[in-house]
Amino acid sequence: MIAMRRAAGLLLAGTCFSLAVPASAQVPQAEAQALRDQIKALTARLDALEAQLAARPPAVAASTPPAAPHLANAQGAAPKASADTTTIGWKGGPQFKSGERLFKPKGRIQWDAGFVSSPPGSNDRGFGMSNEARRIRLGGEGKLGAGFGYKLELELSDNSVDLVDTFVTYEKGGLLLTLGNHNQFQSLDELIGDTTGSTMERAAFTDAFNFERRLGLSVQYATGPWLAQAGLFTDDVTALSNSSDGPNGGDENNSYGLDGRIVFAPKFGKTQLHFAGSGHWRQLGRLSEAGTRYRQRPYLHSSNSRVIGTPSLGVTQEAHYGVELAAVRGPWHFAGEGHWLTAYRPGDHDPTFFGAYAEVGYYLTKGDSRSYAKGIFGTADPKAPMGGGGIGAVQMNLRYDYLSLNDGVIQGGKQNGFIGALVWTPIQYLRFNLNYGYLLYSDVPAATSADADFGLHTGGVRVELDF
Repeated sequence: MIAMRRAAGLLLAGTCFSLAVPASAQVPQAEAQALRDQIKALTARLDALEAQLAARPPAVAASTPPAAPHLANAQGAAPKASADTTTIGWKGGPQFKSGERLFKPKGRIQWDAGFVSSPPGSNDRGFGMSNEARRIRLGGEGKLGAGFGYKLELELSDNSVDLVDTFVTYEKGGLLLTLGNHNQFQSLDELIGDTTGSTMERAAFTDAFNFERRLGLSVQYATGPWLAQAGLFTDDVTALSNSSDGPNGGDENNSYGLDGRIVFAPKFGKTQLHFAGSGHWRQLGRLSEAGTRYRQRPYLHSSNSRVIGTPSLGVTQEAHYGVELAAVRGPWHFAGEGHWLTAYRPGDHDPTFFGAYAEVGYYLTKGDSRSYAKGIFGTADPKAPMGGGGIGAVQMNLRYDYLSLNDGVIQGGKQNGFIGALVWTPIQYLRFNLNYGYLLYSDVPAATSADADFGLHTGGVRVELDF
């Protein structure tokens, strides 16, 4: 730096001399000597200035102030800023996500209205017109991070508030562990959500055989087209929390059961297939003292009357199994099941009851198809919803529904049901479900009807919002 300054000074002096004395000028000797003296003086002055600069201490570079104590970690380094940011999405309702953590409020509204014709000679006022809030549900689900999740839902149904899906989960890869109140893998139609089913109500055998959520621990493992499910369950939360004494009391309820299901769901081109089988065993324990009945409504839940049903039976154990077959291709879908239940009664006849259904469905709107994932059917997300240039998704379904509660001396009656449904989904999460059914009954108990064999007309409509 000093050398550069010196060179600049000499250059400046030389320039001044050149300007003052042009090459062609004739300068007297005395004047020339005076200019040389001035140049020497300037040079000396520059040397003095350079010496002063060299004698000064070097400048100290500005330093970065240390991090505040509350921002430093144990090693004295400032912590890294968190990469997690909370985002808000929409999936029928707000969805909050921050890194691996997620929370989504859930809700469900189902309003039903319908009609059931009366059996011959019946004075039961439960037949005829009826309507109800089928389900009003509120809760939430989310993920906690590290593979842990949860779900909590309360439901108003049948004039009471109950816990429905209420559990904690752990998921890693294809493994899923669930602890809490949840379904027991009984059948395809039972596991399908009630807002994604093809008809207003599930197959008759699912109610007649007392399928319900129960408190337990289950494990599921999925790999490729295979899904295996198994669990150990006690009873539903409501039954376990009953404060009364006796065989129905919560503290005396010692029932338990084992359940399992295996699904094989290969896909060939555009066709999704579904094959499954399930097996179930239950020890009723003290509940056997109260007796068990197997019975069913005339399709609509808003009617509490039963047409077919067994008397109270002293059942100590239940063993049942089912088979499932289904397929989806484009707008078409097919599903069918058969389920057998044997009720064990010590020292008495052990009846076996049977239920089954078969259905076919078709979407009338272009591009819509029934979804399938994790061993169950879903519904369609309309390709052309209202407000987006279309009318939503429109689906037609036809179902045959069979139930027999007859075996040996037990004559609970038979049902052959023929059901049609028109399902309109104008936008995602909102559906309108219009149903009609003709139910043929035989061997009906005398307490229900003057005739053992007859037919009933039934129809209903449901408005349902699910988010």
